[in-house]
Amino acid sequence: MADAPVLNEHNKNEYPPMHSAEHILNRTMVNMFGCERSKNAHIERKKSKCDYHLSQAPTREQIEEIERRVNQVIASHQDVTVEFVDRVHLPADVDLSKLPENASETLRLVRIGDYDVCACIGTHVANTREIAPFKIISSDWNDGVWRVRFKLLEK
Repeated sequence: MADAPVLNEHNKNEYPPMHSAEHILNRTMVNMFGCERSKNAHIERKKSKCDYHLSQAPTREQIEEIERRVNQVIASHQDVTVEFVDRVHLPADVDLSKLPENASETLRLVRIGDYDVCACIGTHVANTREIAPFKIISSDWNDGVWRVRFKLLEK
């Protein structure tokens, strides 16, 4: 049997449904607005927030569409899988800008079905059916940064 990959230690203990929902939100934002994934996120069980660099604040209709798309992915019961790759074999669409400088040569990729792939060492659900419905509870716009606060509703 091959040796287990050596990764950097993880210093957080995320709530897997919320952390997985953040991945879906990030991909939705990239798809809708062509922006980067959130560079600043605070993920907690009760509510979370992410910051996105955008040219303008999303409209009310766009915010409703973000919610709809995130919930559509959650409701589609996508498997969440993990694979290990070295940097040479990294898929082209994987953003490494949030990795620490001392990140290991072997990376852990988390896939949410065919919807998203991201280098991540956090904890996730096994299937999106484990995530309660997603709700944006507030947002604000300040100097090119859209901060969105969200929660998972009760099932």
